[in-house]
Amino acid sequence: MMEKRDEGKKSIVILRYGENPANEEAEGSREEDGKYSGLLSIGELAKFARVNRSALIFYDNMGLMSPVERGDNNYRYYSPHQVTMTNLINTMQELGVPLKEIIGISNDRTPEKILSMLSEQSVHIDQQIQKLHGSQKLLLTLKGIIEDALSVDEEKIETHWAEEESILIGPQIDYSDGTSIEEAFLEFYKHCNAIDANLDLNYPVWAIFSQERVERGDWVGPDKFFFWRPDAPDKKPAGFYVTGHTRGYYGKSNALYTKIMSYIKENDLEICGPAYEMYILNEITIPEPNNYLMRISIEVKKPDYL
Repeated sequence: MMEKRDEGKKSIVILRYGENPANEEAEGSREEDGKYSGLLSIGELAKFARVNRSALIFYDNMGLMSPVERGDNNYRYYSPHQVTMTNLINTMQELGVPLKEIIGISNDRTPEKILSMLSEQSVHIDQQIQKLHGSQKLLLTLKGIIEDALSVDEEKIETHWAEEESILIGPQIDYSDGTSIEEAFLEFYKHCNAIDANLDLNYPVWAIFSQERVERGDWVGPDKFFFWRPDAPDKKPAGFYVTGHTRGYYGKSNALYTKIMSYIKENDLEICGPAYEMYILNEITIPEPNNYLMRISIEVKKPDYL
């Protein structure tokens, strides 16, 4: 309960735990310090609940949550218990729950209704967390590609060991019916979406040329497309790869293939896998298409007779 005590001309309010001071008669002049002991000013509530003062005023005006006391100067004073309620209201708004719905539940609240709202929003949060994890995975993948691209020597052809990498390989492309590369690219997206409608299609899409085609110098129009992504089921095998880089638009790779094939011959190497074409700097980072940075990697080994 709230007890009124007269100390001279001062009227003091003592807040008793368990009582709702909103039900008590408003005091008269209570502007002196100490008269609202146990209550929070609107600034203090805003600080503790991490909301703006304007939000608290709005909640009051909407009848969602009002102060338990008003001073003679019309200042708002709140119970410490209202910190929890303020946090819940603010959290629900941040999650996109309409204010009208929050007011409706608050005005006619029951444990069952609050439980239902909390359960629904918990599911919503889990969904948002999954989306954020997916976004983070994509951003880290793109970040790694760009960092790698900025560190390469674009003029150098070299042999290096590469660890196994996860990729998602599309179906074999059949150009015999007049299918264009652009049509094949679109079919790759449709194929991946048919496998998994929820698959994130924002990862880099690159190309594979078969070993047989690489060896006979047929370097136009890939055999397959693939997604380069960390959770994919297929694999680019670990091994030694001859790798080179060139600048240019998609498909402008003949000159680089020629250089790589010469390097392989000069160093007594033997091709033992397909070629992987990767555009590690493309439209995401480069405005001029003819300045894209392509990487070609071909798995090799020393011939058995060496």
